Amino acid sequence: MLSYSDLRPGVFFILDGQPYEVLEFSFLRMQQRKPVAQTKIKNLISGKIISRNFQPNETFQDANINYKDVKFLYNHREKFVFCEINDPSKRFELEESQIGELNKFMKPNSELEVIEFNNKIINIALPIKMDFKVIEAPPGIKGDTAQGGTKAVKIETGATINVPLFIEEDDIIRVNTQTSLYTERIEKSK
Repeated sequence: MLSYSDLRPGVFFILDGQPYEVLEFSFLRMQQRKPVAQTKIKNLISGKIISRNFQPNETFQDANINYKDVKFLYNHREKFVFCEINDPSKRFELEESQIGELNKFMKPNSELEVIEFNNKIINIALPIKMDFKVIEAPPGIKGDTAQGGTKAVKIETGATINVPLFIEEDDIIRVNTQTSLYTERIEKSK
């Protein structure tokens, strides 16, 4: 069992029968009151992030979470097909509703992790940074880059990312999949 003071960032626990991960944690002490643990937690099944305070008398069950490396193959009719890296014949599907917002970074043949809770796959975890090819980019006009502005481009998965004005079509860019932000240009188009 976990006490409220064990809820540090990165800890998995069960709340109302659902697995959660602690993202942020801080103590709040007010005069003549018991200390309270202020947290920001993420539901690993729905992906929702909530803020919640916990009292000293609350205890929690440890969530048994496992990660397994898999390969994303393709998506078809709102279903995403994966296979095990060591055995491509072992395939399984996840619904688009299970993956949520991460589907905009799902690139065929990319390796990622699935999150298992009670031997059931509940979600996926993408690498923090991934490289994508820019397939549509408005032209940068000479002189625009002096101000350091941004423009919206479309990457190979269909997602739209804000990038600096110097990024062109066919460039390879690196994107942070947790924040959906451009980080750097990896390769300039020919």
